[in-house]
Amino acid sequence: MENKKVNLLWTGGWDSTFQLLQLLLIYKCEVSPYYLIHEKRPSTGKEIRVMKQIKNYLFLNHPFTAELLKPTQYNAVGDIPPNSEISDAYRSILNKYHVGTQYEWLARFCCSKNITQMQLSVQDHENPDPSHFNLKPLLKKAMIGGQESFIIDPIHMALDDFRIFKYFTFPLMELTKIKMRKISNDLGWQDIMNMTWFCHYPTQNEKPCGICRPCIVALDESFGWRIPASRRAVSFYYRKVFWPAKLGLRSQLINVGLFKGKKRDPLA
Repeated sequence: MENKKVNLLWTGGWDSTFQLLQLLLIYKCEVSPYYLIHEKRPSTGKEIRVMKQIKNYLFLNHPFTAELLKPTQYNAVGDIPPNSEISDAYRSILNKYHVGTQYEWLARFCCSKNITQMQLSVQDHENPDPSHFNLKPLLKKAMIGGQESFIIDPIHMALDDFRIFKYFTFPLMELTKIKMRKISNDLGWQDIMNMTWFCHYPTQNEKPCGICRPCIVALDESFGWRIPASRRAVSFYYRKVFWPAKLGLRSQLINVGLFKGKKRDPLA
């Protein structure tokens, strides 16, 4: 019989909350959520409050979920034990592509906790960035918790990519945010999905900043309606004026040997 217990990285964001709802309301899985506290990220308090709000809504409107949804396990990124094999593999991949730093410490976390199937709510993109690492060609389909998902194919066991991504499953790899929104509307999940949070650097009145990477992704994927008009204007100026000027200055400093930092995606 298919194991209906799953581990889910849940942040209170759109993608991971959508997956949480699928697991609880459609597949009736027992879900153990994990939240990794990034000590320097200002959105931490907001994300934790959002998750509590979503839990309360679920328990009130879908009482059976109180048994299925286990207490969230909180862990600090700074407390994750080092792992040289994983860190070396991450640096090797980084020499070829931009890969988010979260995959390195998430892999170290899963290894330290003996978790082999942590669900990551990585979704498909309408307009993928060619400079970013593309995991999809390395994946194969698998059934996880009664749901069709994706895992990295063991035929890639010799690759550095496998050393990082073997700890994860990717149930949303064939869905975009727009598709998730349609499914959510069809199933009556709008109220819950509208509670979700995504911005890393909320303003003082807890509105999305418009200039962090999750905000940029929201704008690029037709989710700008989630960002106040004033912050969308700031984002436009930031991307069209500020960043080109900053990157130009950085390039000049590199050319004269005054800046030795590694080039990377400025919006990461």
